[in-house]
Amino acid sequence: MKMNAKALAPLALAAAFGLGTVAPHAQTTAQKVGFVDVPKVIASHSTNKDITDISKKADAELAPLYKQVQDIDAKGAAATAADKDKRAQLVSTIQAKSNTYNTQLKPKVEAAQTAANNAIAAAAKANGYSIVMDRNVAASTGLVVYGEDSTDLTAAALKNLK
Repeated sequence: MKMNAKALAPLALAAAFGLGTVAPHAQTTAQKVGFVDVPKVIASHSTNKDITDISKKADAELAPLYKQVQDIDAKGAAATAADKDKRAQLVSTIQAKSNTYNTQLKPKVEAAQTAANNAIAAAAKANGYSIVMDRNVAASTGLVVYGEDSTDLTAAALKNLK
């Protein structure tokens, strides 16, 4: 039986395609996944005392104002025009004071978060981790239900914290 090139072309094409799909592919290396207690790392930063002090001061100053607003709100339809004016003034005061405290907190919180992220990244790189997750978020969302203790990078991140 004699075969010509026209008859062999479709067979050769099918064979090349078939063999190409079973060729070995490069396997990717396993990626190490680590976990960090991020709030613990942030709380260990030098600005944490300032953050805590400002937050406590804000709470102490704003809580009575919130209470007054709640008391007026509890009156409902029985609130007088004077009550409503007082409520509007209280809300304005709360907003202004909150903005002041937030302005004080923002640079300190950002510094702590940046330092924590840098410490975590350095710990991950030094230990060969390609993915690091917040332990608390992973556990509370059900994203991760189990992780070995050996995958915890919190101590290493704390050592890198500046």
